[in-house]
Amino acid sequence: MVNPERLRPDRRLGIPIVRIAQLVPRDALASLHSSSGGLTSAEAERRRNEYGLNRIERIRGEPLWRQLAREFVHFFALVLWLAAAMAFFAEYHDPGQGMATLGAAIVGVILINGSFSFWQAYRAERAMAALTRLLPQQVTVLRDGRATRLHAEQLVPGDVVLVQEGDSVPADCRLLEADGLRVSLATLTGESLAQTRTPEASEAADRLSAPNLLLAGTTAVAGHGRALVFATGMHTEFGKIARLTQTGSDGHSPLQREIIHLSRQLALLAMAIGVLFFLLGQALGLPLWGNLIFAIGIIVANVPEGLLPSVTLALAMATQRMARQNALIRHLPAVEALGAATVICTDKTGTLTLNHMTVRQLFVAGEALDLPLPSDRLERCRPLLDVARHCHSLREVSEGSRLSVLGDPMEVALVELGRQARDDAGHATRIHEFAFDTTRRRMSTVHDLAEGRLLYCKGAPEVLLPLCSQALTADGVQPLDEAQRERLRQAQEDMAARGLRVLALAWRRVGGEALRVELESELIHAGLVGIEDPPRAEVPEAIRRCRGAGIQVIMLTGDHPVTASAIAREIGLVTGAAPRVISGDDLRHLSESQLQFALDAPEVLFARVTADQKLLVVEALQRKGQVVAVTGDGVNDAPALKRADIGIAMGIGGTDVAREAADMVLLDDNFASIVKAVEEGRAVYANIRKFLTYILSSNIPELVPYLAFVVLPIPLPLTIIQILAVDLGTDMLPALALGAERPDPQCMQRPPRPRAERLLSWPLLARAYLFLGPLEALAGMSLFFLVLAWGGWEYGTPLPRLDPLYLQATGACLAAIVVMQVANLLACRSPTESLLKSGVDGNPLGGNPLLLWGIACELLLIAAIIYTPLGQSLFGTAALPAEAWLAMLPFALGLLLLEEARKGWMRRRRRRDAAPVADGG
Repeated sequence: MVNPERLRPDRRLGIPIVRIAQLVPRDALASLHSSSGGLTSAEAERRRNEYGLNRIERIRGEPLWRQLAREFVHFFALVLWLAAAMAFFAEYHDPGQGMATLGAAIVGVILINGSFSFWQAYRAERAMAALTRLLPQQVTVLRDGRATRLHAEQLVPGDVVLVQEGDSVPADCRLLEADGLRVSLATLTGESLAQTRTPEASEAADRLSAPNLLLAGTTAVAGHGRALVFATGMHTEFGKIARLTQTGSDGHSPLQREIIHLSRQLALLAMAIGVLFFLLGQALGLPLWGNLIFAIGIIVANVPEGLLPSVTLALAMATQRMARQNALIRHLPAVEALGAATVICTDKTGTLTLNHMTVRQLFVAGEALDLPLPSDRLERCRPLLDVARHCHSLREVSEGSRLSVLGDPMEVALVELGRQARDDAGHATRIHEFAFDTTRRRMSTVHDLAEGRLLYCKGAPEVLLPLCSQALTADGVQPLDEAQRERLRQAQEDMAARGLRVLALAWRRVGGEALRVELESELIHAGLVGIEDPPRAEVPEAIRRCRGAGIQVIMLTGDHPVTASAIAREIGLVTGAAPRVISGDDLRHLSESQLQFALDAPEVLFARVTADQKLLVVEALQRKGQVVAVTGDGVNDAPALKRADIGIAMGIGGTDVAREAADMVLLDDNFASIVKAVEEGRAVYANIRKFLTYILSSNIPELVPYLAFVVLPIPLPLTIIQILAVDLGTDMLPALALGAERPDPQCMQRPPRPRAERLLSWPLLARAYLFLGPLEALAGMSLFFLVLAWGGWEYGTPLPRLDPLYLQATGACLAAIVVMQVANLLACRSPTESLLKSGVDGNPLGGNPLLLWGIACELLLIAAIIYTPLGQSLFGTAALPAEAWLAMLPFALGLLLLEEARKGWMRRRRRRDAAPVADGG
């Protein structure tokens, strides 16, 4: 009798405090006020209302309004808010100078940027929600004493469910009955070997080790049973890990850290220059409000307002391209983070391999046979094929007109092998099964056939061979002598060295004896079967591309070291004679420093590792300064996925907890898709630098007019509103077109960029601020003075703000900057390659149709600003004569020619620097 106090309910969870594994089945049912026939429908409905649905609830995160608000208060935005406030303040003290329009324009910039960034991130999250697959969709549950198929969400504590091989466990359950039930705990523990489950009471220390518990998210791979649900939804082990994962903090990706750093750099630079020139204006005796307008202009000219939306949209476009490569990005910065990866830690099963067991080799009658079997060997192999065909615990299901089997993939492979036997072999009626368990390491089935009753047996060779007294040979069945035993042991070692999992198959005739385990003796050895989970065909090429790209690939698997080494060699991951293979047992005895030294090996593999050990490896690599991408599919992989610089979850075989912790989900579970995504990630970083160069180049021609205005007695050549027209109007679409550039074919032949490399590097700044920018400034100021000269203006003569000549001259300066930016757009397609090579088939615009659209929009916008009444009114311009446009062309052509000369010099220098290496020096 159970002590009622031990069954006192926990009101918070709604289930008994008592450890349910310690109870016998009858008392377990009583503890949850259930029966062997399950709950009534009415009681189940009442409990569902009390305990909720059986699903993993998403922890309530940051409210959407707060996520949106955050987009308007980052450092970049704060600088613009300051500039807008200064503009409104200037308008208040000196109305009619257009400062209110400027302030409103800057506020509009902030709102557009923030809303756009928020919307892209929100869309990425919603795309991930469409992928979510929580728990098994349908379960068989006893309700009102009858077996019923229900949605898994409808389960409540106290329900009795039927579990068969191939089923996923829908909730935490206590076994009531079991017949040969084996469960894979891989999603929780990472252990691929199925565990036997029995209904007897247990004193195990925790749920994972209790042999009478079935935990949500695990899979029954053999046998069947009846189980009592005692925990659902977030109260399951699955749910607890999900809660921990969701409440963990997310670090910044490399790109996020870099953009934050870059934004602060540019904003501080803009403010510093603005303050410096405000003080300079005061020293020169400029009026206070005029000087304030000047300072605001300096700040606005040096803050690249289009940078953040350009980065966001470039990342969003990359996510769309990567989705077509079967890689779903959950967080936008993860796109570029993968491109920065220096190490990929990958699972084996399902990622490097097909996760489909296949028989590769047989050893029958002293002969090794590769598949497919030669027709002249089928008859000799018949006894082995019969054992493979009949000795299993699979479940046949009908899928339309097709009959398939569910259960242990290894048994599926054996049945497929056995089907090569003749179809007229006669009907075999199974009358008994001796189930597999980890102690016996074998299973047997007894069948009635036309020729009599036979026992078929399969198991580990080292277990089955001692039970055999005879063996199949070329001359028929012969007594098994020591020489034959040694040949079988040698054949087993040869198969294992190939990375094959080896099973021995045997049979015997059964007379009228009672069916008992002792019948598994005096067996006839039918042969050995070597089974493999074959590598994906595209993986060797993907590994080769990783090696060429300077990315180290490390396999972390729960499989045997010999199997891991053989697969690694087959896919090209290991090429040396003596790779470093570290087992889970070895890893337990390594200190942090010893592990980091071990990771210095050119080729290193980890076998028989657990999830917490995978996390140790990731952390050790990060301490070495590596940018780590890690793959995972189980609940137990979530910590490593969360800790990695980019976590990659499996979309087919992965759990929801793994997907929730990951930055990217592989829709096809294929390692080759990771490599394609790396290429896209590298392209994103390169493209960001391209449009960063493009955007920053226009800062100099926007700044120089203000310097000339202070230093020289001339009208202001470019107004603040015209600066915004460049940064947020004409420049936006061309910058986005650069963000959509295809990956450079050479990008996977270069090592990853150094972790310390900044987006805003000195070579980039020098090219933008000291080369391209001054050329554009020269064109803008030249056109400004040229138009003034055509109008008869004399140096030193003031011009009213609304004078037609002044409006025409400022419009010419603005138009010249835009035309120069068109040339700059073509020059920025590559920092070193010729304009003709960066296109396709000699076409400078080839390979990226968005460039053409960007240029067309850029020219149409400037035409609208110069020639339409609305554009002239908003931006303070006037119509230009055709000669002004013709005068801009030599400057644009000059920029392109000078850029070609600079790129040619860069290429020659690069070849000269690489020559000693190429010569073997």
